[in-house]
Amino acid sequence: MIEKITQVQEEALQEIEKADTLELLQQLRITYLGKKGKIQELMSLMRDLSKEDKPAFGQKVNVCKDVVTNAMEEKQKVLSAGALSSKLEKEKIDISLAGEKMEIGTIHPLILIQQEIEDLFVGMGYKVAEGPEVEKDYYNFELANIPQDHPARDMQDTFYIDPETLLRTHTTAMQMRELEKANGQLPIKLICPGKVYRRDDDDATHSHQFTQCEGLVVGEHITLADLKGTLKYMADVMFGQGRQVRFRPSYFPFTEPSVEVDVSCPFCNGKGCNVCKGSGWIEILGAGMVHPHVLEMNGFDPEKCSGFAFGVGLERVAMLKYGIDDIRNFYTNDIRFLETFDRFD
Repeated sequence: MIEKITQVQEEALQEIEKADTLELLQQLRITYLGKKGKIQELMSLMRDLSKEDKPAFGQKVNVCKDVVTNAMEEKQKVLSAGALSSKLEKEKIDISLAGEKMEIGTIHPLILIQQEIEDLFVGMGYKVAEGPEVEKDYYNFELANIPQDHPARDMQDTFYIDPETLLRTHTTAMQMRELEKANGQLPIKLICPGKVYRRDDDDATHSHQFTQCEGLVVGEHITLADLKGTLKYMADVMFGQGRQVRFRPSYFPFTEPSVEVDVSCPFCNGKGCNVCKGSGWIEILGAGMVHPHVLEMNGFDPEKCSGFAFGVGLERVAMLKYGIDDIRNFYTNDIRFLETFDRFD
């Protein structure tokens, strides 16, 4: 009987030593240490022994079980370490290799221009105002001195939703909201960037949707000289130092006097080129002194205060600054066009 225990123990130790995988070791555990394993079968032999021999035999079987269990635990540690080492070897990463390039988006050129203008005017103490794109006729036209029968309404060529609601045709509507909100309190310094909409045939220089940024200053003793100085500074920042600003008489219903504003061509420094069509000047915006009637309708006394306003199309600035020849490029989502603006991040 004792020889049987020794035989089972030696067989188990030999097979444990040969085992080269954790799966095989688990099978040996079941074969020798399971409920129906070989060591458990040894215990069943005790029924054939005398009462005096049973304790010694049971003790021998328990020793055999402990020896085999310890051997299996040691072997498991060795195999586990080997398996881990093998896995790490297979999964190791060569950090000297170039990584996979992540495709990321770029900032849209119109957003670049808008951010640049906002930074410029916020630095001068202006507020950035926002307002709804679906606007009331009252703010878009009435408060801007464009009543129902005014011929300037034809210039706007508006998208109406109903008789009193429309897609705003200019961000002047935001200025009117801000003037109303101020309730006669001075001073007011703000810019209003945002999308506007007009019925138009889309081509290389026209779009039914475009982006404006209008500015408004109202206070005491505001003059055209203040407007010119502001626009001169904006032109220097946006198009480079040394820009000259030229005012030409014009007409807008919400400003009086009204002017068209040109800057000396940044591409030829006023000498004349194909961009400025040989004139040396490029038209960039409309501006003027806030009409006294506009001030009055919004609760301000035109005898005690004055103001100036201007409006610039961001597409036009972007086209001039970045050499873009077709306004439709801003809205067609051509990834090849947008990727060219990586350099401006």
